[in-house]
Amino acid sequence: MANAAILSFYDTATGSYSHLIYDHPGGHAAIVDPVLGYDAASGRTSAAGADRLLATLAEQRLTLAWILETHAHADHLSAAAYLKRHAGGRTGIGARITEVQRHFGRVFAMEAALAEQSFDVLFEDGERFAIGALDVEVITLPGHTAADVGYRVGDAVFVGDTLFMPDLGSARCDFPGGDAATLYRSAQRLLALPDDTRLFLCHDYPPPERAPCPVVTVAEQRSANLHLNERVDEADFVALRRARDATLHTPTLLWPALQVNIRAGEMPPPDANGMCYLKIPLNLM
Repeated sequence: MANAAILSFYDTATGSYSHLIYDHPGGHAAIVDPVLGYDAASGRTSAAGADRLLATLAEQRLTLAWILETHAHADHLSAAAYLKRHAGGRTGIGARITEVQRHFGRVFAMEAALAEQSFDVLFEDGERFAIGALDVEVITLPGHTAADVGYRVGDAVFVGDTLFMPDLGSARCDFPGGDAATLYRSAQRLLALPDDTRLFLCHDYPPPERAPCPVVTVAEQRSANLHLNERVDEADFVALRRARDATLHTPTLLWPALQVNIRAGEMPPPDANGMCYLKIPLNLM
């Protein structure tokens, strides 16, 4: 199997990483967790980050085969639809996204059938597909949400929000469908991989003493992860995670992000006046 080339792109506004995976220059590519900029005060979107990805595709003469989401993000809008319009490719996400769509489809009064048809492919655990000459295995990683998945390509796994850098620990589990014990078990699937397996992250919020980092090894996580190192058992993690989640604020972009991201990055349909609107439910959280 060919070795994957991987380029990571950091969005400073949301602390998010998008990853470009390809088999060789002139070959085929996938983009994992692309970010669409959004300013909550003005309601304006920005495709600057997505355009960087498109420019890199062009520079490397790549055909975009896949736009892959690890989950329906609550802290940034997805650029999947924008990329698909400009470069093609199929959108994919874990099959349990339908649970997330049904829940938030009711919150936003969306048409359930439309929401559930947003993604081109819904992946099951262990499913395999190709990015050109690259073989990809899907690993379900529920816990942060019900629908989280990782994508394993050779010695690299794109883990979404399951794990952060060791000094930051793990993702919150208090969203609908999230569960701390389930996240612990998902993390163990990753920590059981070979020591030199590279885990590519969806986020980094670095302290002042270090720069953002997109990747860490299994060995580094197992020995030093703040929440999920080899010395922490399930009961301790669940207690820690629940206590921490009880102190966290609602993400700033939660409502804009979810109603776009469960549609694979598509904006809600225009209203009668031709304009698109994002809804903010009152007194729900």
